[in-house]
Amino acid sequence: MTREGRGGDGADAARPALTDHGGRDPLLGFVDGAPGWLAATMNFCSRCGARLTFGRVDGEHRHRAACGSCGFIAYLNPRLVVTTIPVTDDGSVVLLRRGIEPGYGAWAQPGGFLEADETVIAGAVRETLEETGLIVEPVRIVGLYSRPQAAIVVVAFESRIVGGSPTVTPEALEVRSFRPQAIPWPDVAFDTSVWALTDWVRSAYPHLADALPARGSHDG
Repeated sequence: MTREGRGGDGADAARPALTDHGGRDPLLGFVDGAPGWLAATMNFCSRCGARLTFGRVDGEHRHRAACGSCGFIAYLNPRLVVTTIPVTDDGSVVLLRRGIEPGYGAWAQPGGFLEADETVIAGAVRETLEETGLIVEPVRIVGLYSRPQAAIVVVAFESRIVGGSPTVTPEALEVRSFRPQAIPWPDVAFDTSVWALTDWVRSAYPHLADALPARGSHDG
């Protein structure tokens, strides 16, 4: 079926393809299908304690780390990081200057790892409150970003601020709002933060798109 047949007016043909930011980087330092730092933690079976072996496994389409004793397969999957881009009433974005590693002293949007008993929105709201003192209400997804080297997938929600006040926390040396044209790009902590913030600026302030950085240059 043609695009015109599905959309009726050829709208799909004008829609740009998604950018796979994380797909541009070579998978340096990977061991047995995972970042070296993560593969180093996958030596023994979590079920019976026997040593894992990386190789062909019946029924799997790729090599896996598996236990020859009990048959357990140790799948190496990325973790989900939930973040928000809090936006003030005047259209500024709230960032925090990180008080922990990685990225100590650099700027990023609030966020952290999703807990197993949370939804992605609940986790993003919780992380934002813990790190900045702000209560937010997510209104749209800005983007979804992969960093295989860090074994993470990051979701970023544009969010309105509905309560709380900017507060220094154990995870934030400073909490501050920036006009979109004043975001301190060289001091942003992570590639995923650069990608999310540029996508937010590009969608909310398209006239500033030409001044955005081409891509990130940091880890994470």
